[in-house]
Amino acid sequence: MRIAILQPTFLPWLGWFDIADQVDSLVILDDVAFSKQSWQQRNRLRTLNGLAYATVPVLTKGRSGQTILDVEIADARFVSKLERTISGSYAGAPYYKEFFPGFCEALRKAAATGRLSELNLGMIVWFFSVIGISTPWQASSTLQATGKRGEHVAALCELVGATEYLSPAGSEEYLLQDRDAFDRRHIQVQLHEYIHPQYQQAFQPFIPFASVLDLLLNEGPRALETIRSGRRAPRALGKTEFANLQLQGKLDENT
Repeated sequence: MRIAILQPTFLPWLGWFDIADQVDSLVILDDVAFSKQSWQQRNRLRTLNGLAYATVPVLTKGRSGQTILDVEIADARFVSKLERTISGSYAGAPYYKEFFPGFCEALRKAAATGRLSELNLGMIVWFFSVIGISTPWQASSTLQATGKRGEHVAALCELVGATEYLSPAGSEEYLLQDRDAFDRRHIQVQLHEYIHPQYQQAFQPFIPFASVLDLLLNEGPRALETIRSGRRAPRALGKTEFANLQLQGKLDENT
């Protein structure tokens, strides 16, 4: 059984959904440390002036080391501001009228929980529904796996009966360091390979690595087909081309 373990990022990019779409089961990694100003609390929208961050304000003072699961939203008024930002940038997008009302309803409901992880999960589940991804998922916090870093991830794989683990390419460095944790459990580690597809954006020229919301409002029912078009065969750990890309600075931080 192939699984993926992904953090509950805010309005994830296309590659996040491509990983989720090609596994038998998905574990949402919500029991690890929260990282301020990371993809856990922000992502990018395409605006007239390029890519701009949409950020969820969260409580961090005096809460060093808190897990993603425990992070609280600092100010619920960000929802109205975000809706206005999206409306201002995407009102002319082909599928704005079809999907924006449902997006706003899901956003308000998820944000009302007061928790960042619940907000992000609520939006991910909504995107799954409208895009057409049916992969079953569960939160890592319900599995109570031990260990840190690669050992923790390998333990989660073992708990759900995985024989293959599909990982974001950006995790390769620590996976190489913790490879023994997977080898001991006879779990094959594969790295996600993805070439960002182009599609019609509301503004030109095309700029990649925006939130999947950008794709949905511009391509609507073609969103899943577009996501899958960037998919390449996964690769094994340690291939030299990845290291070369890192050195050349060609890997986006959102991988």
